[in-house]
Order: sequence, then structure tokens, then C-alpha cells
Amino acid sequence: MPELSSDEWTAIHLSLKIAIVATVVALPFGLAVAWLLARKDFWGKALLDGLVHLPLVLPPVVTGYLLLISFGRRGPIGAFLAEHFGIVFSFRWTGAALACGVMGFPLLVRPIRLAIEAIDRKLEDAAATLGVDRPRVFLTVTLPLALPGLIAGMVLCFAKALGEFGATITFVSNIPGETQTISSAIYSLIQTPDGDTAAGRLVLISIVIAMSALIASEWFARRAGTRFHGE
Repeated sequence: MPELSSDEWTAIHLSLKIAIVATVVALPFGLAVAWLLARKDFWGKALLDGLVHLPLVLPPVVTGYLLLISFGRRGPIGAFLAEHFGIVFSFRWTGAALACGVMGFPLLVRPIRLAIEAIDRKLEDAAATLGVDRPRVFLTVTLPLALPGLIAGMVLCFAKALGEFGATITFVSNIPGETQTISSAIYSLIQTPDGDTAAGRLVLISIVIAMSALIASEWFARRAGTRFHGE
């Protein structure tokens, strides 16, 4: 393990915190949207699907700018939250988590939606005929069967949040100790003389974290598949 400076450890810790918070907060919204797109037909479904996946095709800087003018201190949402609840996103680590959650949201929704669509609805209907209400059917039948997709979506969202740069630096800038993640720290280091060595260490650490997440995801998905599908 390369010897890291205190600033590098801070960037790593902050990146992990932001990625975890972004994934955990986005999960219930992603699950709800995935279920809605998989199970319901309604006017505007294609539009909702397009909006969900829009961050994948927009330049990240555009997404960051839209967040800035919406959730910044002078933005309509940001001003309301700051005035009534004291919640501030711009130039805070919470804003970085918001940006990462938005950028990773499509990668969270897609696998969950595909997993829910692949479930045999006869299993859900059979549970309903036994007197189980729909929320309980979702919790005891749908959600366990969709668990591999849920895990895959969470890992993809976490990995995207861990490596996010464009939207984050546009929305919350690059403030050491507050919003400087691994990606922005690497960007700063390669702009300074003799920063290549430190940048290389952070690159190595980011690869190790990402690979660990992917390996853990594969292991959990296999365990879930064995438990619920007998595979």
C-alpha cells in the first residue's frame, strides 16, 4: 500500500462518504421509478424514461449547471430549502452527493427495472390470491426476486458516484476537505509540478475500490440467485 498524505486520505474518505450517501439516498427513489416503469403503463411513460436516462447523454457539466441554478443558494429549490430548513447544497459535500446521485440514478434504475420485468407476475398474483396485500407482495416476493438487479444497480450507482467529476466540480467546485473527491484531487494534482506521483497513488486507490465493489457485487448477486432462484 503506497504511503498517502493526509490530504489524499481526506479525499478518499470524502469520496467514499459521498458515494455511499448518494447511493443510499437514491435507492428508494430508484426502486420506485424502476417499479413504475416496469409495472405500469401511463401517459408520459416514455418521457419519464427519457428524463431518468438524460444524465447519461447530457454533458456532465450541463447537469452540474442545472443543479447549480436549481439547488444553489439563489435557485428556486435551493433558496427554499436554505430558508425554511437550513439545507444548503452548493459548495458543500451534500451537494456533491446530490450531483453524484443524479449522475448515477440511471445506472441504478436500469438493472432494477430489468430485474422486475423478468419476474413471473403469476408468482405475485398467486401471493395476492392468498390474501397478501400488494405492499407485502412487493416486499416478500418482488423485491427478493429482483435482488440481483438491485445489487447490480447499487454497485453501478456507487461506482459512478465514486468517479464522478464534471457535474460535481461544476456544482460544488473543488474545495479541499469539503468537496474535493478523488477525481477532483487527481485533477488538481496533475495541474501542479511534481503532482504525478500523488495522482498515480489516487488512481491506484480508485481502481482498487472500484474492483472491490464489483467483486463484492458479483458475490452478493450469486448468493442472492442461489437463495431465491436455486441457481
